[in-house]
Amino acid sequence: MKSFFILSFLFSSASLFAQYAPSAFEDGTTAMHKDSSDFVAWATGCTVERGYQDISDISLGLATTGIADNGIGAPMSVGVVSLGDGGTAILTFDGLITNGPGTDFAVFENSFDDLFLELAVVEVSSDGVNYFRFDAVSMADTNEQVGTFDNSDATSFYNLAGKYRAGFGTPFDLDELDGIAGLNVDSIGYVKIIDVIGSINPLYATYDSEGNAINDPWPTPFDQGGFDLDAVGVIHFGLVGIKEEKLRQINVFPNPVNFNLNIQLSDNSGNQVVYEIYNTSGQKVKKGSSRLVNSRSKIEVNDLDGGIYFLKATTSKGTFQTTFVKKKIR
Repeated sequence: MKSFFILSFLFSSASLFAQYAPSAFEDGTTAMHKDSSDFVAWATGCTVERGYQDISDISLGLATTGIADNGIGAPMSVGVVSLGDGGTAILTFDGLITNGPGTDFAVFENSFDDLFLELAVVEVSSDGVNYFRFDAVSMADTNEQVGTFDNSDATSFYNLAGKYRAGFGTPFDLDELDGIAGLNVDSIGYVKIIDVIGSINPLYATYDSEGNAINDPWPTPFDQGGFDLDAVGVIHFGLVGIKEEKLRQINVFPNPVNFNLNIQLSDNSGNQVVYEIYNTSGQKVKKGSSRLVNSRSKIEVNDLDGGIYFLKATTSKGTFQTTFVKKKIR
């Protein structure tokens, strides 16, 4: 019996002192810079339901900084929208977030350094009705409230948006939600951001997936209170109407491209490829066919405007899809 209690203590202690990814610029960080070429799209729609500046004193009213549209587009471009205590934002996209290799999207907040961290939990939905939350973990000490301007340690947090400074996104991997009834991880049209209230008072606390109160700066009784949403960037993306079938990937280069896009398909793909190119609004902007030589071909794209595009290529061996970026002509 004594051995059992010793082992139980050791396991619980290991969990208590778990170390997660550190701040941006440190070895082992998962922070994603806003200019990373991994991002192929950004949110195009945002609706917000504000929370109070201080949920323990509702006479102060709601957070008011920013407008919902500040949550769309690239980060650090038009400002942020503040959610307030427990406030929510729902982001939509001109397409579907899909489950690819590694992380699939990232959420950006506007912290001015690596220590003042305002956090949020993240949920996703395929239908806009049923939302499913990423398991989040907070190992921050709950014996003392993190004060309004106190510091936090990024290594204490997992799957909590806002653990990184402005310009660096917190990544999320849809693999973690694969197999949940009612969710298609290859068809995510909605991302919900929910402010962590931050109080360790059970009357107001937000809890992680292990039942821990998530302790972050609180109260923040200001117009710019709570999580400050800057952007949601997409890494793996598909078009509505195309992603109903599981399409194989192809290699394209150079990417970004100026004039000619080279495509590399799987071996023995036949002699001909029929291609369609779509913009992020789902409009077909170019189509044609091209000869394959050693499973390679070339497509002229110099007539396209600068931006992100989807390439759908069909051969005798199946249908393939990828994204590419057309450089702007200066």
